[in-house]
Amino acid sequence: MATTRRLFGVLAVALAIALAGCGGDSGTGAGSDSRVPAPSTSEAPSTSAPSTTTTAATVTEAPLPGASAAVSQGNTVSVHYVGTLDDGEQFDSSRDRGQPLTFVVGAGQMISGFDTAVQGMELGEIKAVRLLPAEAYGERSDDLVVEVGLDQVPPDTSIGDTLIAQDGRSVMVLAVEGDVVTIDANHPLAGEVLTFEIEIVDIQP
Repeated sequence: MATTRRLFGVLAVALAIALAGCGGDSGTGAGSDSRVPAPSTSEAPSTSAPSTTTTAATVTEAPLPGASAAVSQGNTVSVHYVGTLDDGEQFDSSRDRGQPLTFVVGAGQMISGFDTAVQGMELGEIKAVRLLPAEAYGERSDDLVVEVGLDQVPPDTSIGDTLIAQDGRSVMVLAVEGDVVTIDANHPLAGEVLTFEIEIVDIQP
C-alpha cells in the first residue's frame, strides 16, 4: 500500500542538486498536494507565458453592495473551482469538498494561470479557462527523475510511495532495485493542460 513519509535530510540535498541542474527552485515546493493553491515548482519553458485562454464566461450573479466590482491584485478572494484534464478526467474540485479556496491575488500562492484568470472577474461570475503547462505546473523534466541510495530513504520504502522532503516538496518512488531507489520530483500535473471552471464567491480588499 502506498504511503506518504518524510525524507531524510541527505535526500533533500540530492533533490536540491537535481533541481539546480534543471533550473528548478528547491525552495517553493508544491508538497504532496496536487491542487491549484501551490505555485509551479518548475521554471516556465519561456520567459513570457502564453496568455490565459478563456473558453467560457457567464455572469450568474450581480456584485454585492460594498464588494469590489472586480478582482484585482491584492484582493483576497474565495473561489469554487473544478479542474479537469483534456480527456475530461476531473483531478480536483473545491465543490466536492464543500469548501471554497481563499487566496490573495498576485501573492504567488497560486499557479500563474489561475492567478491571472481571476483578475477582472466579478462576484458571482463563472468562467472556464484552459491553461497550458507554462501557466500551470510546467513541463516534465527528466532531470527531476533521480537515483539515490536505499540508505537515504525511510525504511520499507516501496514503489508508489510519496516521500516528503524537508522543504515540503513531494517525490514519487518509481523503483526500488537493490540498494538504488529511483524517485520522481516532477509535480503530478507537470506537462498537463488544465481546464478550470472558476466561480468567484467572495472578494475582499
